[in-house]
Amino acid sequence: MKVLSVIWEHGPKTVREVHGLISQKETIGYTTVLKFMQIMTGKGFLLRDSSVRPQLFSAAEPQRKTQGLMLRDLVDRAFAGSAGDLALQALSTRKSTPDELREIRALLDELEGECA
Repeated sequence: MKVLSVIWEHGPKTVREVHGLISQKETIGYTTVLKFMQIMTGKGFLLRDSSVRPQLFSAAEPQRKTQGLMLRDLVDRAFAGSAGDLALQALSTRKSTPDELREIRALLDELEGECA
């Protein structure tokens, strides 16, 4: 996810540029970043522009869409399809800010309105 986060935040980047940005926060090898980016390209999360040297990698889909797909997969695999269980676990694991809680309440109100 760190690779995708860097590309979503900074736009298309080379492997070296992604490695440099991640390395500012943690120790990680260049070949590790390269392998992650190759795997993510193979899985369709990244696009590789081979028409330029060095190759540029960009996100295949916007951040929100990719996160939604990953979240659906997580709900199915780890929470037996229960979005409610995922939400309860997520909210009990970390503290939310007042702004986040307002957004959560607004979403719950909206979802309740749809069920009525």
